[in-house]
Amino acid sequence: MKKIPVLLLFVLISTQNIFSQKQTTIISVKNSAEAPTINRNIYGHFAEHLGRSIYGGFFVGDTSKIANTNGVRNDIIEALKKLKIPNLRWPGGCFADTYHWKDGIGPKEDRPTMVNKWWGGVTEDNSFGTHDFLNLCEILGAEPYLSGNVGSGTVQELSDWVQYTNFGGKSPMSDLRKKNGKDAPWKVKIWGIGNEAWGCGGNMKPEYYAGEYRKYATFMADWENTGGLMRIASGASDADYNWTETLMKNIPLNMLGGVAMHHYSVINWNKKGDAVSFSEAQYFATMKEALKMEELITKHGAIMDQYDPEKKIALVVDEWGGWYDVESGTNPGFLYQQNTMRDAVLAGATLNIFNNHANRVRMANLAQCVNVLQAVILTDKAKMILTPTYHVMQMYSVHQDAKLVPISFESPLYTYNGESLPALSASASKDKNGLLHISIVNVDSKKENKISIAINELGTRNFKAQILKSLKVQDYNSFDKPDRIQPLDFKAFEIKKGILELTIPPFSVIMLEGK
Repeated sequence: MKKIPVLLLFVLISTQNIFSQKQTTIISVKNSAEAPTINRNIYGHFAEHLGRSIYGGFFVGDTSKIANTNGVRNDIIEALKKLKIPNLRWPGGCFADTYHWKDGIGPKEDRPTMVNKWWGGVTEDNSFGTHDFLNLCEILGAEPYLSGNVGSGTVQELSDWVQYTNFGGKSPMSDLRKKNGKDAPWKVKIWGIGNEAWGCGGNMKPEYYAGEYRKYATFMADWENTGGLMRIASGASDADYNWTETLMKNIPLNMLGGVAMHHYSVINWNKKGDAVSFSEAQYFATMKEALKMEELITKHGAIMDQYDPEKKIALVVDEWGGWYDVESGTNPGFLYQQNTMRDAVLAGATLNIFNNHANRVRMANLAQCVNVLQAVILTDKAKMILTPTYHVMQMYSVHQDAKLVPISFESPLYTYNGESLPALSASASKDKNGLLHISIVNVDSKKENKISIAINELGTRNFKAQILKSLKVQDYNSFDKPDRIQPLDFKAFEIKKGILELTIPPFSVIMLEGK
């Protein structure tokens, strides 16, 4: 064995120690009386009439051999209850601006059929309608978020829907609701006025849509809900900052409850890539798109601040998630894709961004809930599996309605092919019981990262943790192996003199809980 000179050995050891120190990320977590509460509605979901989301997903019909409640699968109901789902958006999406709600009420055998022109050209029988959806939301304990038809509907149609769902007195629409078996109104608070008005919702210019919004909002009267309705304007796609500014400039603030914004993590709209068989280059590109959410929220929020400095109006990211090519052999209009550890990392990092911007982002909806895009649940006839994204949403549910604890750190870099991204993502909150939760994501697909968290100021000593990880970033839960990826207890941390130290593996998500 070749001897190394003592001086050179000293230099090597010192250099190694310095390098090691540089690789430890110091996270500062501090209580703040001014910090906002993380609105539980940030953890919302989306159920569009698209592919097997409703029919063959949520809804199997009350004559199905699959256990159900009024036609909705019981296993899905139980899974979403465990997720503490706060709100559910329906019926779309692009579908909303072709949907006429009166076709989906009354005896099912009398309901007209319709062609889903946006998603696969399939014929639907309208057997899942307003009562089915709102009753489901009651079972789940979730706020319904109804998307109104502005593209092909009328002001009267949307006004009637509000009266049908919300009015407790005597009126034509409340009488019709009672005739259809529902005496007490549901009192739906959250309403979208159109969807993607810049595209499938009518290809409108922002100035024109702002006028349409004002007209529709004017006739959405509701004297039943305390605090009135939360009316949400169809917002921008990605970095269309002019759209947001035009709406904020032209719509009175007292007419606005929220302004929407959509952003999908798509590599290339013409060639999105496989959901499972992806390369590191594709993984990096997907995460680059996902982390753009930080910039989008910051810039859209800054525009909103000019007109709404008190932040009364919510930024509602009511469509977000990963979008890939459909699974081989499936209908391209059904947008069915598998869900891997890439999606778990994407979800965790995105939710951290939402949490850290809780003063403006007060609602969001993952696209979508069942069998579509970045779904939390996949079904195959009687079988059902929970995806890695489901497990992240469940781990993060502890942040719902908890007070944000500001967090700061300088992230190491995840570098690929000359480009770099922040390798670490984190957020923290303290709930009403005084429990501290810190969620950490390692975006890097290759390297583990050492983390040091000063916890003295927080008065928190006893910690436990969970981790979501797997051997490969392409791993997923299948119908043959439904539990391949699930949260595990994580004990590989230690506390020394008020410092919590841990090493987070590549492409993994950790939730720390302290009391």
